[in-house]
Amino acid sequence: MDYAQPLTPEVLVPRLGDYLIERQLITPEQLAYALQQQDAIRKNQQAAPLIGQLLVELGILDRSALDQAITEHVIQLRFALKENNRQLERRVQERTVELERALVRLSELNQLKSNFLANISHELRTPLTHLAGYIELVQTGDLGPLTQGQVNALNTMQRSTERLSRLIEDLILFATSEKAEMPVLQDATDLNILCTDVVNQMQPKAQDQKLQLILKTCVDGAVVYADREKIGWVIHQFLDNAVKFTPSGGMVTLELIPDELHITVKVSDSGIGIPPSRLGEIFEAFHQLDGSSTRRYGGTGLGLALAQKIVEAHDSTIQVISEQNKGSQFSFELKKVLEGNP
Repeated sequence: MDYAQPLTPEVLVPRLGDYLIERQLITPEQLAYALQQQDAIRKNQQAAPLIGQLLVELGILDRSALDQAITEHVIQLRFALKENNRQLERRVQERTVELERALVRLSELNQLKSNFLANISHELRTPLTHLAGYIELVQTGDLGPLTQGQVNALNTMQRSTERLSRLIEDLILFATSEKAEMPVLQDATDLNILCTDVVNQMQPKAQDQKLQLILKTCVDGAVVYADREKIGWVIHQFLDNAVKFTPSGGMVTLELIPDELHITVKVSDSGIGIPPSRLGEIFEAFHQLDGSSTRRYGGTGLGLALAQKIVEAHDSTIQVISEQNKGSQFSFELKKVLEGNP
């Protein structure tokens, strides 16, 4: 018997035999018998009929009853599909509303965080200013003579207050950048002079750690469009990180590399490097690769996040090249002030 037939409605109905039993049109025994016959046909390497057609051929079920059952089952499946679609649409709508509420809440929390950071930072800055002022008074001897031990202690206190002051300023800058786009004032800035100033500030720390700090300026000048204060902060941050993560005896280099339209600022070190799989994490705010409470290296984890915002506000990007245990390079480029341009 040739069972190669055109597409029929029965192929659209799953588990038709079970449905026919449920409708009491056939018995389980009759279905089992039909399935045995279907298997026997297949074993003879013939195309077996669909179970409904076979039931009709075996005289167990008449054609009209089969067609009616298939039609009813298709209608039921259609209604079930429509109901499932309605439930799915309802769940999607509910999840969409939940996500919208979560986004609103997240925005509110971010605003609260920014306000908190700004307020607490300003509140911390006031007593810190008093503390720094009195330390300076004692250091200068205005409040009486000092022993060498007291001088050493005051010098340590001064370095700590300066570090705390920088951290507070970082928090204020971060809070400001979170509220609005990072404001920058791009004027003609001499990078040779700026980098020299930053390196001079970093030399004592580099010497304390027995590091060689090298500056390579541009022989033909390096005047660019930049916010001097903020770009100076970025360069200082790069150098501070390089010094922090480079073991004693290593080298840190700040280099200015010119081309026709730009000056590239590059900071290289021979430090511990960054695992390739974690390069994407270094620009996350309040995140450090070593986040344990006993981590060796301090900091808020804000530096590179802020640096990225500042560099992007200058229409540039930070490029990072790093190899674990061999060192890192951080660089970005700034537009030159060309002759004849304002």
